[in-house]
Amino acid sequence: MKKMLVAMLLAAVLGGCATTGKLTSAERLDLYRAHAGEPVKNFRYFGSLNGWTELGDSALAVWTKPNEAWLLNLSGPCMDLSFAPAISITNMMGQVSARFDRVIVHGGGPMARVPCRIDSIQPLDVKSLRASEKELREAKVSERAADQGTETE
Repeated sequence: MKKMLVAMLLAAVLGGCATTGKLTSAERLDLYRAHAGEPVKNFRYFGSLNGWTELGDSALAVWTKPNEAWLLNLSGPCMDLSFAPAISITNMMGQVSARFDRVIVHGGGPMARVPCRIDSIQPLDVKSLRASEKELREAKVSERAADQGTETE
């Protein structure tokens, strides 16, 4: 079932990015949701992130270790998340909890930011997510090469 969902997503994404060659935030969010597990109440957080990816204005993925990532769905739009140079996450004694903790966007001007409440947390299957991203990149390269081949003829 999961493979079928990823295959359908791959087809939809390739159709959507054929002209630009780049995934939209909504397409990336669909890809990450296809690789997300059931919601959990919290996850361990040791004060620093290994990386993060914005997935629109109301979701993001955070890496706590190179092979451990979480999909954070926010309770509403989070101002300037798409343009943020940095974020931080509140926690209580090394635990980030859904419905209690928040994402704080840093940078982008002198205005104070309203923290964005984490509505739900889902573990990500990082290995299969990376494999799907690799498939998408290779498909885009093949499509681009095919497009260039028809333009020169």
